[in-house]
Amino acid sequence: MSRQRNIASSGGEGKPELSSSDEELQIDVKEKYNHHSQDSIFTSLNLDESSIIDGAFELFKLLIQTIYSVLPFFIIFYLYSIYQTNEEHFYAPDFPNSLHSSSIDSLNDIGVEFYDLADFKSTGNGWQNNERVLFLVPLRDASAHLPMFFSHMKNLTYPHNLIDLAFLISDTSDSTIPDLKSHLKTIQADSDKSKRFGRIDIYEKNFGQIVGQSFSDRHGFAAQGPRRKLMAIARNWLLTTALRPDHSWVYWRDADVETVPATIIEDLMHHDKDVIVPNIWRPLPDWLGSEQAYDLNSWQESEGGVELAEQLDEDAVIVEGYPEYATWRPHLAYLRDPYGDEEVEIELDGIGGVSILAKANVFRQGAMFPAFSFKKHAETEAFGKLCKTMGFNVIGLPHYVIWHIYEPSTDDLKHMEWLANEELRQREYEKNKVVYDKAWKLAFEDVSDQWREEKFNVFKNTDLSRLKIGSVDWDEVDEYLAEVDEFEDLR
Repeated sequence: MSRQRNIASSGGEGKPELSSSDEELQIDVKEKYNHHSQDSIFTSLNLDESSIIDGAFELFKLLIQTIYSVLPFFIIFYLYSIYQTNEEHFYAPDFPNSLHSSSIDSLNDIGVEFYDLADFKSTGNGWQNNERVLFLVPLRDASAHLPMFFSHMKNLTYPHNLIDLAFLISDTSDSTIPDLKSHLKTIQADSDKSKRFGRIDIYEKNFGQIVGQSFSDRHGFAAQGPRRKLMAIARNWLLTTALRPDHSWVYWRDADVETVPATIIEDLMHHDKDVIVPNIWRPLPDWLGSEQAYDLNSWQESEGGVELAEQLDEDAVIVEGYPEYATWRPHLAYLRDPYGDEEVEIELDGIGGVSILAKANVFRQGAMFPAFSFKKHAETEAFGKLCKTMGFNVIGLPHYVIWHIYEPSTDDLKHMEWLANEELRQREYEKNKVVYDKAWKLAFEDVSDQWREEKFNVFKNTDLSRLKIGSVDWDEVDEYLAEVDEFEDLR
């Protein structure tokens, strides 16, 4: 009761009065409470340290996963930004896409060009099937021939938009390059768009050709081996550089062809052969026979040719048409009949390079112009041999003729000089003859009509017996007297 009273009486002061026993009890409770609180704190601290380690590890894993997830996108974005800012440094081929591809648009969007080579076939009527022709022309010091060449090009009947032109200028010393560009600009600016050609490429590369460009230099026997090997290298450079996936045919042509049908490509193409060549002749002056077989590099193999090849060194090159190498081969040129059927075909082993039409797949399958001795031949003749070895058909047209320009040889030039001098001499003779004839007419009178009588009287009044002239043959006198008697009778 006293405890309750003490508490109640102290209620007005806000703080109860405690007895000594109560204070001891309170101190004991505080000590127990403090001890319990300290144990709880240490336990809580141990639990928080483990949780922090686990949380940190989980956070690290999350960070790594985030990096791996974001990194590919960052790399793609980085590369794309480089491509956008440096696009001019990236090579992009300019080949046209296949016209038959159904995914052209989608491929174009990512810079991919697709060609199905099965779409680019070589058929006998290529002009009806939109088959592209690669027209290859090697040039060297050809400026003088370009006007004639482009006059032929304008007249070609094969669709010009299906013809791609490629020129290789090498070791030239004249104005071939600027003249060629001028002619191409003119023809590509023609108001008639059907006269314009497709793609046009001009390549320039020197091969160290030192053989001259005169007829005698180019066709001299000593120059043939090295010259043809260099020509083979040039042809291979031009071919491999210019040939594109969409080309179905390859047509080789020299620039110095004088007369050629405008339908030359169709005329050769419709035979549908792997490799085909026409006959090549050239006109001559009348004093040389008017015409002559020009290209003797198109031929059929003979037993004599095989035997000769077996006797020569491995690196030797047989050049046809020269007496140094007697092969006795039948030449396409000499099989010509001016009135023969132009469609007649004969198989060949070697061919010339003035005019060649070949299917593009012939080259894609590995055929080329050997710049070395292949079966003892080089360049176009070796190309024919190589194609035969690969199983392709090589055909010549003996009665279908195109005409090469006439290039006089050294002997021809000497004879032409003699003819020119002889013509001058004849003119001088005719000029002098006029003067001589005039002087002759003035200096001498015509023979008198009375000459016969005067002649008789001279001898009649002369006693020849008194002349000491030795022995005389009177037979002629008797003939004269008989003539006089006849004359007298006529009177």
